[in-house]
Amino acid sequence: MTGVEFHFNAPDRLQAACRLAAQALTAGERVLVYAPEPELAARLDRLMWTWPATGFVPHCAADDPLAPETPVLIARDEHAPADCHVLLNLAAQCPPHFARFERLLEVVGTDEAEREAARSRYRVYKSRGYGIANHDLARADG
Repeated sequence: MTGVEFHFNAPDRLQAACRLAAQALTAGERVLVYAPEPELAARLDRLMWTWPATGFVPHCAADDPLAPETPVLIARDEHAPADCHVLLNLAAQCPPHFARFERLLEVVGTDEAEREAARSRYRVYKSRGYGIANHDLARADG
């Protein structure tokens, strides 16, 4: 069963997503970032080229010809390579394909509308019996 992790109180949601993708990459995991909104996917793409300040997170679009060799993929739909085991959700709703992944990472900022959407996703996962780990990014050990 998919392990669900909520990383909440992110002062900058996209920067937190970059950090989580980089951590998974360091652990040898391949990551699919689900960002169905074109503007959000474009902003994340730009940020991954400059974060961290001394490097970047190697990534491309899931439908790019380089996708088979790229460790972090940004997808606007539910198509994903079978060897991606981590799904990082940036959508307001539950990803329709999350159960195919070993891990689901949810990043929640401090905006109240965003927090309410996250609460709704949390209730869906909980009602389906998924175990949920919570990480407060406002804490040093978050």
